[in-house]
Order: sequence, then C-alpha cells, then structure tokens
Amino acid sequence: MLRSIEVDSPRQLDSPRQRVTVTLRVNGQEYHLLLPARTTLLEALRENLGLTGTKEGCGKGECGACTVLLDGRPVNSCLMLASQAEDHDILTIEGLSSQENLDPLQAAFIAYGAVQCGYCIPGTLMTAKALLLINPRPSREQIQEAIAGNLCRCTGYEKIIEAIQSVSSQ
Repeated sequence: MLRSIEVDSPRQLDSPRQRVTVTLRVNGQEYHLLLPARTTLLEALRENLGLTGTKEGCGKGECGACTVLLDGRPVNSCLMLASQAEDHDILTIEGLSSQENLDPLQAAFIAYGAVQCGYCIPGTLMTAKALLLINPRPSREQIQEAIAGNLCRCTGYEKIIEAIQSVSSQ
C-alpha cells in the first residue's frame, strides 16, 4: 500500500546522506558549499551566500524575478539545481556594479524612472545585460522580446524599454 507524506518543502525529503559538495563561481568569487542535493541555485545564492538581490517570484520559471547570468546567458535560478551551476560563471545583481559605480543599465533604470516597487528589477536588469552582451544595439522589438519573460506589475514596461534603449545607443 502506498502512503503519501506531506512535505512543506522539497528539502525535507533530503537526508544528511543526500548532500553534495558544490563549488560555485559567483561574481568573480569561488564558494565551496555542502548542500542538500535538491538545493536550487536561487536557494544557494539567497540562503547560503546571502545574495538576496535575486528574488523568488513564482518559483516556476515564469516571472523572471530570479534571473541571473550563467556564462553571460540569462537563466531562471529557481529552475536550476546549484550543482548544475558548477564550472560556470554566475553573475548576480550584486556583481553588476562595482563599489564605486553603478552599471550603466542600473543608472539608466534610475534616470528613466524604470524602478518602482523594485521586485522585478534585478531579474530584468540581468536579462537586459545579457541582451546587450550579445547585441549592443538591439531594436525596440528585440528589447521587448528579450524581457518578455520578466513580469512587472508596476511600470507598464515603457520606462524599462526606454532605459535599455538609452544604454544601447551609447
């Protein structure tokens, strides 16, 4: 007879024997972590490394709030296990700027008023950064297509698109 068990989180199914050692390169620094095997990259970033700029929205890869760059490409960190990110370079919102200067995209988002509640902005910035890395001068349509997976309930996207366009024309 099959029995069902209630689980508050997938981690409850992990036993101490189901832990993995993971080495992550995040924002230019290497971290060695011992994690439950089912730990997502998002959980490792937020809970183990204290990098809370990356947000959890839907937990299903549909909202883009958890977007980080993996080798320069945007990924939903809620859908990726931390162990899958080994041997890759991870860039989070915390690594986008230096201590002295904001990234031009961050400055543009401020200048154009593209930040309202701010919850979606880290993921949107990371997606825009990935776009500009592969296409420094995208069209409006290419910008719209690139950020289509980043949901924002505050801005209506116009100011976000204008901010990205302002950086792409530099």
